[in-house]
Amino acid sequence: MRRWSLLAVIVVAGAIVLSAQAVRRVKPQPIPVRYPEGVVHGFLDLHSASGTALASGDLLQVASDGGIESRMSFHFSDGSVFDETVRFTQLRHFALQSYHLVQRGPAFVDDLDASLLANGNYIVKSTSHRNGKTAQYSGTLKLPPDVSNGLPITLLKNLQRHDTQTVHIVAFTPQPRLVELELAPVRETQVMNGHRAETTLEFTLKPHLGGVTGFFARLLGKMPADSHAWIVTQDVPAFVRFEGPLYSGPVWRIDLAAPHWAP
Repeated sequence: MRRWSLLAVIVVAGAIVLSAQAVRRVKPQPIPVRYPEGVVHGFLDLHSASGTALASGDLLQVASDGGIESRMSFHFSDGSVFDETVRFTQLRHFALQSYHLVQRGPAFVDDLDASLLANGNYIVKSTSHRNGKTAQYSGTLKLPPDVSNGLPITLLKNLQRHDTQTVHIVAFTPQPRLVELELAPVRETQVMNGHRAETTLEFTLKPHLGGVTGFFARLLGKMPADSHAWIVTQDVPAFVRFEGPLYSGPVWRIDLAAPHWAP
Protein backbone atom coordinates (compact mmCIF):
# COMPACT_ATOMS: atom_id res chain seq x y z
CA MET A 1 0.00 0.00 0.00
CA ARG A 2 2.85 2.38 0.78
CA ARG A 3 4.40 1.77 -2.66
CA TRP A 4 1.08 2.42 -4.38
CA SER A 5 0.54 5.58 -2.30
CA LEU A 6 3.97 6.88 -3.28
CA LEU A 7 3.29 6.12 -6.93
CA ALA A 8 -0.05 7.94 -6.73
CA VAL A 9 1.64 11.00 -5.23
CA ILE A 10 4.27 11.01 -7.99
CA VAL A 11 1.67 10.71 -10.77
CA VAL A 12 -0.53 13.45 -9.31
CA ALA A 13 2.48 15.72 -8.74
CA GLY A 14 3.58 15.08 -12.32
CA ALA A 15 0.17 16.05 -13.64
CA ILE A 16 0.26 19.28 -11.63
CA VAL A 17 3.75 20.16 -12.89
CA LEU A 18 2.86 19.45 -16.52
CA SER A 19 -0.36 21.45 -16.22
CA ALA A 20 1.55 24.45 -14.84
CA GLN A 21 4.05 24.22 -17.68
CA ALA A 22 1.27 24.22 -20.25
CA VAL A 23 0.03 27.51 -18.82
CA ARG A 24 3.34 29.37 -18.79
CA ARG A 25 4.95 28.20 -22.03
CA VAL A 26 4.96 30.35 -25.12
CA LYS A 27 3.54 28.58 -28.17
CA PRO A 28 6.45 27.43 -30.41
CA GLN A 29 6.62 29.12 -33.79
CA PRO A 30 9.18 30.22 -36.41
CA ILE A 31 10.92 33.50 -35.60
CA PRO A 32 10.55 36.38 -38.09
CA VAL A 33 13.64 37.73 -39.83
CA ARG A 34 14.53 41.24 -38.66
CA TYR A 35 18.26 41.12 -39.49
CA PRO A 36 19.10 38.86 -42.45
CA GLU A 37 22.35 36.93 -42.15
CA GLY A 38 25.24 37.44 -44.57
CA VAL A 39 28.91 36.57 -45.02
CA VAL A 40 30.74 36.06 -41.72
CA HIS A 41 34.15 34.81 -40.62
CA GLY A 42 34.29 34.94 -36.83
CA PHE A 43 37.08 33.75 -34.54
CA LEU A 44 36.07 31.93 -31.37
CA ASP A 45 37.59 30.56 -28.16
CA LEU A 46 36.15 27.70 -26.12
CA HIS A 47 36.69 27.53 -22.34
CA SER A 48 35.46 25.40 -19.49
CA ALA A 49 33.06 26.95 -16.97
CA SER A 50 36.08 27.64 -14.72
CA GLY A 51 37.94 29.45 -17.52
CA THR A 52 40.38 26.74 -18.68
CA ALA A 53 41.17 27.09 -22.40
CA LEU A 54 39.88 24.08 -24.35
CA ALA A 55 39.84 24.89 -28.06
CA SER A 56 40.04 27.56 -30.73
CA GLY A 57 37.44 27.81 -33.45
CA ASP A 58 35.85 29.56 -36.40
CA LEU A 59 32.39 30.57 -37.51
CA LEU A 60 32.13 30.54 -41.31
CA GLN A 61 28.94 31.71 -42.99
CA VAL A 62 28.20 32.15 -46.72
CA ALA A 63 25.25 32.18 -49.10
CA SER A 64 24.74 28.78 -50.73
CA ASP A 65 22.03 27.47 -53.11
CA GLY A 66 19.43 30.06 -52.22
CA GLY A 67 20.09 29.86 -48.48
CA ILE A 68 22.76 30.41 -45.87
CA GLU A 69 25.34 27.84 -44.79
CA SER A 70 26.78 28.42 -41.31
CA ARG A 71 29.58 26.26 -39.92
CA MET A 72 31.02 26.44 -36.39
CA SER A 73 34.05 24.28 -35.64
CA PHE A 74 36.42 23.87 -32.70
CA HIS A 75 39.80 22.10 -32.63
CA PHE A 76 40.94 20.97 -29.18
CA SER A 77 44.53 20.65 -27.97
CA ASP A 78 43.93 16.91 -27.36
CA GLY A 79 42.92 16.38 -31.00
CA SER A 80 39.16 16.42 -30.40
CA VAL A 81 36.89 18.11 -32.95
CA PHE A 82 33.47 19.70 -32.69
CA ASP A 83 31.99 20.58 -36.10
CA GLU A 84 28.42 21.86 -36.60
CA THR A 85 26.96 22.90 -39.96
CA VAL A 86 23.46 24.24 -40.54
CA ARG A 87 21.85 25.33 -43.81
CA PHE A 88 18.79 27.56 -43.57
CA THR A 89 16.62 30.02 -45.45
CA GLN A 90 15.54 33.44 -44.24
CA LEU A 91 12.47 34.35 -46.26
CA ARG A 92 10.26 36.14 -43.71
CA HIS A 93 11.09 33.42 -41.14
CA PHE A 94 14.20 31.39 -40.40
CA ALA A 95 13.76 27.81 -41.64
CA LEU A 96 16.21 24.93 -41.33
CA GLN A 97 17.14 23.03 -44.50
CA SER A 98 19.74 20.62 -43.12
CA TYR A 99 21.94 20.06 -40.10
CA HIS A 100 25.15 18.07 -39.59
CA LEU A 101 26.97 17.54 -36.29
CA VAL A 102 30.32 15.82 -35.76
CA GLN A 103 31.94 15.43 -32.35
CA ARG A 104 35.05 13.29 -32.13
CA GLY A 105 37.82 12.67 -29.62
CA PRO A 106 38.50 12.35 -25.87
CA ALA A 107 36.76 15.65 -25.02
CA PHE A 108 33.45 13.82 -25.56
CA VAL A 109 31.89 10.74 -23.98
CA ASP A 110 31.10 9.31 -27.42
CA ASP A 111 32.05 10.04 -31.00
CA LEU A 112 28.97 11.21 -32.89
CA ASP A 113 28.08 11.88 -36.52
CA ALA A 114 24.48 13.06 -36.92
CA SER A 115 22.66 14.39 -39.98
CA LEU A 116 19.14 15.84 -40.15
CA LEU A 117 17.07 17.13 -43.08
CA ALA A 118 14.08 19.48 -43.02
CA ASN A 119 11.80 16.60 -44.03
CA GLY A 120 12.74 14.83 -40.79
CA ASN A 121 15.08 12.20 -42.23
CA TYR A 122 18.02 11.52 -39.93
CA ILE A 123 21.09 9.29 -39.72
CA VAL A 124 23.09 9.01 -36.50
CA LYS A 125 26.25 7.01 -35.84
CA SER A 126 27.65 6.86 -32.33
CA THR A 127 30.79 5.14 -30.98
CA SER A 128 31.28 4.76 -27.24
CA HIS A 129 34.69 5.61 -25.77
CA ARG A 130 33.98 3.29 -22.84
CA ASN A 131 33.61 0.01 -24.73
CA GLY A 132 34.12 0.87 -28.40
CA LYS A 133 30.60 -0.25 -29.33
CA THR A 134 29.01 1.45 -32.34
CA ALA A 135 25.29 2.18 -32.67
CA GLN A 136 23.52 3.52 -35.76
CA TYR A 137 20.03 5.00 -36.00
CA SER A 138 18.05 6.17 -39.00
CA GLY A 139 14.47 7.11 -39.66
CA THR A 140 12.13 10.06 -39.98
CA LEU A 141 10.93 12.49 -37.31
CA LYS A 142 7.82 14.62 -37.65
CA LEU A 143 9.39 18.06 -37.42
CA PRO A 144 7.56 21.32 -36.70
CA PRO A 145 8.41 24.33 -38.92
CA ASP A 146 10.33 26.00 -36.07
CA VAL A 147 13.02 23.30 -35.62
CA SER A 148 16.19 25.32 -35.03
CA ASN A 149 19.30 23.17 -34.65
CA GLY A 150 22.39 25.35 -35.02
CA LEU A 151 20.25 28.53 -35.09
CA PRO A 152 19.61 29.71 -31.49
CA ILE A 153 22.20 32.54 -31.56
CA THR A 154 20.86 33.77 -34.91
CA LEU A 155 17.33 33.69 -33.52
CA LEU A 156 18.32 35.64 -30.39
CA LYS A 157 19.68 38.46 -32.56
CA ASN A 158 16.22 38.74 -34.13
CA LEU A 159 14.09 38.77 -30.98
CA GLN A 160 12.54 41.97 -29.70
CA ARG A 161 13.98 43.14 -26.36
CA HIS A 162 11.09 41.79 -24.31
CA ASP A 163 10.22 38.74 -26.41
CA THR A 164 10.05 35.28 -24.92
CA GLN A 165 9.86 32.66 -27.64
CA THR A 166 9.84 28.86 -27.80
CA VAL A 167 11.22 26.80 -30.67
CA HIS A 168 12.20 23.14 -31.12
CA ILE A 169 15.56 21.46 -31.46
CA VAL A 170 16.48 17.82 -32.09
CA ALA A 171 18.77 16.50 -29.35
CA PHE A 172 20.98 13.55 -30.33
CA THR A 173 21.33 11.39 -27.20
CA PRO A 174 22.44 9.58 -29.45
CA GLN A 175 18.91 8.66 -30.57
CA PRO A 176 17.19 11.84 -31.82
CA ARG A 177 14.62 13.44 -29.55
CA LEU A 178 12.51 16.55 -30.22
CA VAL A 179 12.89 19.09 -27.39
CA GLU A 180 11.29 22.49 -26.81
CA LEU A 181 13.76 25.31 -26.21
CA GLU A 182 12.54 28.49 -24.51
CA LEU A 183 14.44 31.69 -25.42
CA ALA A 184 13.89 34.33 -22.75
CA PRO A 185 15.54 37.72 -22.04
CA VAL A 186 16.84 37.96 -18.47
CA ARG A 187 18.72 41.19 -17.82
CA GLU A 188 20.85 43.91 -19.35
CA THR A 189 24.56 44.07 -18.54
CA GLN A 190 27.51 46.18 -19.66
CA VAL A 191 30.64 45.01 -21.45
CA MET A 192 33.63 47.18 -22.31
CA ASN A 193 34.69 47.79 -25.91
CA GLY A 194 37.99 49.51 -25.25
CA HIS A 195 37.00 52.49 -23.09
CA ARG A 196 33.40 52.45 -24.27
CA ALA A 197 30.60 50.54 -22.57
CA GLU A 198 28.28 48.41 -24.70
CA THR A 199 24.86 47.22 -23.53
CA THR A 200 24.27 43.48 -23.80
CA LEU A 201 21.06 41.58 -23.26
CA GLU A 202 21.42 38.22 -21.50
CA PHE A 203 19.11 35.42 -22.64
CA THR A 204 18.35 32.10 -21.00
CA LEU A 205 17.96 29.08 -23.28
CA LYS A 206 15.87 26.59 -21.31
CA PRO A 207 15.15 23.09 -22.65
CA HIS A 208 11.78 21.54 -21.81
CA LEU A 209 11.36 17.77 -21.74
CA GLY A 210 7.68 17.05 -22.04
CA GLY A 211 5.44 14.35 -20.64
CA VAL A 212 6.42 11.76 -18.06
CA THR A 213 10.07 11.82 -19.22
CA GLY A 214 10.41 15.48 -18.27
CA PHE A 215 8.75 14.98 -14.89
CA PHE A 216 11.04 12.11 -13.87
CA ALA A 217 14.11 13.94 -15.20
CA ARG A 218 13.27 16.81 -12.84
CA LEU A 219 12.52 14.40 -10.01
CA LEU A 220 15.90 12.67 -10.43
CA GLY A 221 17.85 15.88 -11.04
CA LYS A 222 18.76 14.94 -14.62
CA MET A 223 17.23 17.84 -16.52
CA PRO A 224 19.55 19.32 -19.20
CA ALA A 225 21.30 22.45 -17.96
CA ASP A 226 20.07 25.87 -19.06
CA SER A 227 22.33 27.82 -21.41
CA HIS A 228 22.95 31.57 -21.45
CA ALA A 229 23.85 33.91 -24.32
CA TRP A 230 24.76 37.59 -24.40
CA ILE A 231 23.87 39.78 -27.39
CA VAL A 232 24.92 43.40 -27.92
CA THR A 233 21.71 45.27 -28.69
CA GLN A 234 22.89 48.79 -29.60
CA ASP A 235 22.44 49.70 -33.27
CA VAL A 236 23.02 46.26 -34.86
CA PRO A 237 22.79 43.07 -32.73
CA ALA A 238 26.02 41.12 -32.25
CA PHE A 239 26.96 37.93 -30.43
CA VAL A 240 29.26 38.35 -27.40
CA ARG A 241 29.23 35.12 -25.34
CA PHE A 242 27.54 31.75 -24.95
CA GLU A 243 27.68 29.56 -21.86
CA GLY A 244 26.11 26.09 -21.72
CA PRO A 245 26.52 22.47 -22.82
CA LEU A 246 27.37 21.93 -26.50
CA TYR A 247 26.18 18.35 -26.08
CA SER A 248 24.86 16.26 -23.16
CA GLY A 249 27.96 17.09 -21.17
CA PRO A 250 29.60 19.86 -19.13
CA VAL A 251 28.94 23.60 -19.36
CA TRP A 252 31.41 25.28 -21.73
CA ARG A 253 31.83 28.92 -22.71
CA ILE A 254 32.23 30.39 -26.20
CA ASP A 255 33.84 33.84 -26.48
CA LEU A 256 34.85 36.04 -29.37
CA ALA A 257 38.55 35.94 -30.21
CA ALA A 258 41.05 37.67 -32.48
CA PRO A 259 44.01 36.17 -34.37
CA HIS A 260 47.47 36.87 -32.94
CA TRP A 261 50.47 37.82 -35.01
CA ALA A 262 53.10 35.07 -35.13
CA PRO A 263 56.49 36.00 -33.60
